[in-house]
Amino acid sequence: MRLIRSLSGRLLLLTIVFVMLAEVLIFVPSLARYREDYLRERLEAANIVALAMDGYDAMPASDADRDRFAVGDEEDTLEWRLLNSAQVRSIALHEGGAKRPILVGDRRDPVEETFMLDEDTTFDKIVEAVTVLVNPRPERVIRVIGAPDPARWPAGDAVDVTLKEEQLATAMRDFAIRILNLSLVISLLTATLVFLSLNRWLVRPVRGLIDAMTDFRRSPEAARIIDPGPGKTELDEAGRELSSMQTEVRAALFQKTKLAELGEAVAKINHDLRNMLASAQILADRLEQSEDPMVRRTAPKLLRSLDRATDLCTRTLAFGKADEPAPVRRRVALPRLAGEVRDAVFPDGGAIAMTVDMPADLHAEADPDQLFRILQNLARNAEQAMTGTGQGTRLTLAARRTGGTVEIDVRDDGPGMPVSARENLFKAFRGSARKGGTGLGLSIARDLARGHGGDVTLVESTGAGTTFRVTIPDTA
Repeated sequence: MRLIRSLSGRLLLLTIVFVMLAEVLIFVPSLARYREDYLRERLEAANIVALAMDGYDAMPASDADRDRFAVGDEEDTLEWRLLNSAQVRSIALHEGGAKRPILVGDRRDPVEETFMLDEDTTFDKIVEAVTVLVNPRPERVIRVIGAPDPARWPAGDAVDVTLKEEQLATAMRDFAIRILNLSLVISLLTATLVFLSLNRWLVRPVRGLIDAMTDFRRSPEAARIIDPGPGKTELDEAGRELSSMQTEVRAALFQKTKLAELGEAVAKINHDLRNMLASAQILADRLEQSEDPMVRRTAPKLLRSLDRATDLCTRTLAFGKADEPAPVRRRVALPRLAGEVRDAVFPDGGAIAMTVDMPADLHAEADPDQLFRILQNLARNAEQAMTGTGQGTRLTLAARRTGGTVEIDVRDDGPGMPVSARENLFKAFRGSARKGGTGLGLSIARDLARGHGGDVTLVESTGAGTTFRVTIPDTA
């Protein structure tokens, strides 16, 4: 029972069934061919007897010889011996349209059906053969007419014989049994070879893949990574894919473990950093009371930066317990927010000029702090890419409203992103375009945008610059 439930056992049974089915399809025409050959052998044997009888009639004979050949009830006469040697009941020749009896046999034999071998179609021969094998009538006498083989000195235009259907059915039954036995042997031999071959080259490799997957599921860190080998079959390809998956999953688990440890350390650092920022805020409040115009103009920006830093520390601590908090959305004036991004990324100006290209009254329904972090991360990535390579001098924040969605493009004229960075875009710790980068900026920006129901996408990145697009749909 276990063998039948297995893949190899089912293949074994299917192979036996299919081979037997093929044998049946071959057997039926073979049976018809055997019937025709058997009947033609009877015609050829009768033709030889007819030739012998013509020679015998031409020889002078005594009355004793004639009496010896006379027809009688005894079956030891010469006529019955000749008929038995040809395995027929009577022999006649057709010459010039006339029928000439040679050996009449038992005149009491009633002929029930006549077969013309030279006129029957292939389909007729198949039907007649199957009928004899399936539903034989032993006592029925049939008549067979066919032309003898010209190479065997035909005695006439056609030979006409009668015989009992019982002997034809017996011969065909014996032939069918021989074919059945041979088919069983071939089926079993073929099925065994197929079973052993499939078990060696298919079932065993599949079982190896299953065992490897089971071991890896139970213990991803300790399980052995499968070695698929250099083959080019589908199983080898599946093994290579499994090996790649095992390697990637193990690396991801290792990275998640490290991230968990890093998160715990960051949470501790953030706790103390938040206290430090609180002290810095107190000191910054005092700066607003300074009489120096430059200090009084800079102090509000410093306070806003400290507020954002403190809020970020608080959210970072919460991030270890849950996902990024849901955005608190309200109408945000985009030109003003873009100016704050410019002051945060380029506080002292520098060689890179940042321009804001958007209508003065353009608003977006978004969380102002989260949208600020999105644009700041994108702008800072562009600034670092241009500063690090020395290529590019302009960064543009362009925005527009399209229906119920605000689209913000962050465009630079820098060197573009390398192919490796584009393949792992938006993946933390893998999508960085510069040495030493973490790739967290783009990952955070996309997560925050998707929290608004929007997204961050790469529009283009060529040698002439890179453009990222932020989409923020309005609330319902």
